[in-house]
Amino acid sequence: MMGNIVKDSFSERLAAMNSHWKRYLLEGKFEQSIEFIVAVNSLVDSFNRLRMSGLVRLCEGLENDAFAKLSTESAHPISGGDQESIQKKIDVLNSTVESMFLSQEACRHQDGWRTKVHIDARGDQWIKPRNVLVVADNHGFDVANELKTQLSFFGFKIEIVAWEDQPAINNTPLAVIFMGVNVDATEQQLAVIAHLHQQFFSSQMLYLGEPLKPESIVKLMRAGVDATIPIKNHSTMVLSRILDLVQTAPQEKSHVLVVEDSRVALASIERTLAQYDIDTFSINSPDKLFDALEVYRPDLILMDMHMPKFNGVEATRVLRQTEAYATIPIVYLSADSEVSMQVEALRLGGDQFLMKPFNPVLLAAVVEAKISRFREMQRSTQMDGLTGLLNHASSKTKLAAMLRDLPLGQEMAIVMLDIDHFKSINDAYGHPVGDLVIRTLAYLLKGRLRSIDLIGRYGGEEYIVGLPGVDASQAAVIIDKIRQDFARFTHHYAGGVIHATFSAGTASYPDLGSVFEIIEAADNALLQAKRLGRNRVEQYQSESQEAVGL
Repeated sequence: MMGNIVKDSFSERLAAMNSHWKRYLLEGKFEQSIEFIVAVNSLVDSFNRLRMSGLVRLCEGLENDAFAKLSTESAHPISGGDQESIQKKIDVLNSTVESMFLSQEACRHQDGWRTKVHIDARGDQWIKPRNVLVVADNHGFDVANELKTQLSFFGFKIEIVAWEDQPAINNTPLAVIFMGVNVDATEQQLAVIAHLHQQFFSSQMLYLGEPLKPESIVKLMRAGVDATIPIKNHSTMVLSRILDLVQTAPQEKSHVLVVEDSRVALASIERTLAQYDIDTFSINSPDKLFDALEVYRPDLILMDMHMPKFNGVEATRVLRQTEAYATIPIVYLSADSEVSMQVEALRLGGDQFLMKPFNPVLLAAVVEAKISRFREMQRSTQMDGLTGLLNHASSKTKLAAMLRDLPLGQEMAIVMLDIDHFKSINDAYGHPVGDLVIRTLAYLLKGRLRSIDLIGRYGGEEYIVGLPGVDASQAAVIIDKIRQDFARFTHHYAGGVIHATFSAGTASYPDLGSVFEIIEAADNALLQAKRLGRNRVEQYQSESQEAVGL
């Protein structure tokens, strides 16, 4: 299960950090302190990716303390008092992570909102609690109850309390939402935020209120708030943020091609990046570059400036003339401190310049930041801007890849969905309301389906879903439950509320063999659902059989 995978990953990183610290306590060498700091920094990065803000702050506090006490080479071994200070922060971090996962294990059994077929088909992909605490006063209870109604459709359990009340919630919530009425939070409200931040350290803290001045936002951040959201945008922004929190997908491993002719430098680079779970492949000469790129397909190139045959800048200029590698990040490594040469290297296609000997924490931070931006740029060309789902072309490409990689003998269901009478919604209420309905269905699909499932916006109001390990009849049951809930969902807009429905058709592999055939079959089943009155799910059987409705 995904939760166990994530826990195992954290356990390994915590064990590595504790091991480096114990080794430093025994020997007190500067090199061991650097290894410890790198291990702490890798934990910061992991928790950041999973948006575990409380754990990020714990790790950052430990990292800052370690930097202050360990970064000077002549200070080793550090005093007993400094060792005790760092040890206390390590103990708090270890106990917080362990208690957090124990709490989540209890939350995993609260799955009554899903159908039995859905549990069997998808397994348990949630790795965080699904309870949310909302803090409001009399003026904010209407909005709080509206959020409660909306979030309940996605399987969240909501507790609403007044600012002056102590919440009865036992388990650490996924998020705490503060309903701000005034333009600025009062001192009493800031105190409540700080108190709940201490009580629920790993929870995401959101503040909903009127547009705030920068100094007001800083006060909220100091009290423990992670993000402020304008009250007028609360419906979509809160929903999107909470679904992003709970649907954390497994981290995609980063791959770095190292072009370096020094064995000592190469060993240091590989050792540093391995502690951040970054995979490396190395070559010792730039003339091997294209062959390595073709085989390895890296996310970033670490390029030594001075090598045999031709230098790093010349190698970069050659790469930038090749369309396939025109945007891949390139980070130069060099012992040459001449500024004019560095500027020229960046001007001719490089993205960053690091001096040797490099700080391992800085090297890892640069590599991860550049890869993150590179992947974000790639995603932006594949995603639909309104919903954050895969766009039409990317959905078909992803579906083909999923079918190609499907284990032998495993089934996969494809579903085509279409919002009913959508043109009438746009005509009667305007395109902003139509966009709201489109986004809400996207959020509902993301909230109910697995991180391994394909969800794409296939056209204006049409969606495509791919469910590996699920047959067409199971898919029909899963989607029909979502259909029922979507029909009950209340879409709030400035002029009031509306309801909407969708129709769907399912087909499956290996009943049909190609991407085109499966999509066409699911689309035919969708058309049958439309002909039979809409707001229903139809399952495609075969060309000689009529679709079977639920």
